[in-house]
Amino acid sequence: MPPLRETVRAHGLSASKALGQNFLFDEQLLDRIAALPGDLADATVFEVGPGPGGLTRALLRAGARVIAVERDARCLPLLGELSEAFNGRLTVISDDAMAIDADALAGGPYHIVANLPYNVGTALFTRWLEPPAWPPLWRSLTLMFQLEVAERIVAPVGTGAYGRLAVLSQWRSNARIAMKVHRSAFTPPPKVMSAIVHLTPSDQPEGVDPALLSKLTEKGFGQRRKMLRQSLKGLPGAVEALERIGIDPTRRAETVSVAEWVVLARVLGGRST
Repeated sequence: MPPLRETVRAHGLSASKALGQNFLFDEQLLDRIAALPGDLADATVFEVGPGPGGLTRALLRAGARVIAVERDARCLPLLGELSEAFNGRLTVISDDAMAIDADALAGGPYHIVANLPYNVGTALFTRWLEPPAWPPLWRSLTLMFQLEVAERIVAPVGTGAYGRLAVLSQWRSNARIAMKVHRSAFTPPPKVMSAIVHLTPSDQPEGVDPALLSKLTEKGFGQRRKMLRQSLKGLPGAVEALERIGIDPTRRAETVSVAEWVVLARVLGGRST
């Protein structure tokens, strides 16, 4: 394959601001990203928004079978050429990733690796964190976000970045910032720094309904400057559950640890602690 920058130029392709695209051309950087999940030889990888295929090339070089979902029709010819060059180890689906069932496509254990489009990244991420069955079919998430979002994912309790994303990411997963990526690495350069977050599933606490925990954190952090007795009063039994487990209802959501949110969800769901 010719260098990606040359291929993009030959096809007259430019990053779409409307689709939140920023292209990466540095092959060494892309290979480092593709190495984060571990050995990908013969592994299945689900990629969202491959664009012209820079990260896709790195994943294929690492030996993965890649299922890539791309809604930008301009990129499909480049991805088609890539599929041919790698003997069909790349499957390209022209669709919106929000409408795709990655588990069904993969058909077995898989990794998710993506330079997520900024405009849908968080919505996709929370969807992958919330399946009722755990451990999930995905074995790891290796995702690029704006640095600010990445810091919210790994934030400890009591910090300004701590919120709903931190709880959903940490209550049954191990989350870390694996790499920071300077804005100058992209074409065109975005206005903000980026970072790659790596998550792997951990043991799920017993007796907790993920949907209930999601609703609790949505309510609690949706009005984060209010006391819990105010932000959670719309959930029947929530304030009583706080008192039952010894959480002062005058506290605010950002002071409640991940473990405390888990206990609250368990009690509110009707289970004993």
